[in-house]
Amino acid sequence: MSASRTPDDARTVLDGAEIARALTRVAHEIVERAKGAEGLVLLGIPTRGVFLARRVAERIRQIEGREVPVGSLDITLFRDDLRQAPARALLPTEIPAGGIDDKTVVLVDDVLYSGRTIRAALDAMNDVGRPRSVQLAVLVDRGHRDLPIRADYVGKNIPTAKSEKVHVLLAEHDGEDAVRISGHAAGEDL
Repeated sequence: MSASRTPDDARTVLDGAEIARALTRVAHEIVERAKGAEGLVLLGIPTRGVFLARRVAERIRQIEGREVPVGSLDITLFRDDLRQAPARALLPTEIPAGGIDDKTVVLVDDVLYSGRTIRAALDAMNDVGRPRSVQLAVLVDRGHRDLPIRADYVGKNIPTAKSEKVHVLLAEHDGEDAVRISGHAAGEDL
């Protein structure tokens, strides 16, 4: 897999070691809040959220000594910008064999920005089951919400300008682990 191109002006705000530490902390917080791994299901939002969910599940396995089911939840058809954006390929939704009914589902995504992706994920989840509760874990919370959605678990809060772009690179997809920011407008306050 080749690395995604990030603009030349991008600055690294998290390197691989910092990402690893953030995910380990998030895994510990999930286990602490759930009082163990019993009844947990992690659903990653494609693409990078799926890889992050698998990494968090592996850390929970190391902490608790038990496997946590991991799946993916495609939100494409539930987005509120379908008419505005070009057509997208559907990505797989893979629900673990035990389903999500009466489970604590932790949605996992790479960046929390407007909240619209998470709203779409909540809508998509209605088609696959009825969890006991839903929580949200993100690697980066960059602010600028359009909807009243917040993450339960955040790897790193990174205040950004609206004009900036956050690029999450993961080894499984991009060949390296890093979070980079590009596009800061001159004179714009962060």
